[in-house]
Amino acid sequence: MTIGEVCNRNVVHAAAGVSVREAARLMREQHVGTVVIVDERNGARFPVGIVTDRDIAIAVVALGLDPAVIEAGDLMAPRFAAVDESWGIAEVVQLMQVKGVHRMVVTAGDGALLGIVAKDDLLSLLAEELSALANISSSGREREARLRRAVA
Repeated sequence: MTIGEVCNRNVVHAAAGVSVREAARLMREQHVGTVVIVDERNGARFPVGIVTDRDIAIAVVALGLDPAVIEAGDLMAPRFAAVDESWGIAEVVQLMQVKGVHRMVVTAGDGALLGIVAKDDLLSLLAEELSALANISSSGREREARLRRAVA
């Protein structure tokens, strides 16, 4: 399974020129903790950065700065983690660990924004997979018991 198959394609995004206040408003409205900053070219959105609720709290609110005059592009991390949609889940988890990030931008083959995946999304998915794996033994025992009752 690839990350492109499981990522959330409903990505909250904005241009670098929006104010931090507007980015925070988008987060509140959409119930997310991240806005992907994009550059629009030829009708496609290309990610150039990411702003999180933590960025806003630490770099703006904690310092008493005015979020209405600071642009999201000024706040975003200049280097952010992104992966191609063809990456495997294990590869993405490993990169998230190496980079120390909780969210990963997912791009299409041409680099355009495709989706986003969060640590919690992957944790839920992997928990479901592990649960299914754990149930194999009990399912096998039940199947064997049914077959033996049918033969007896």
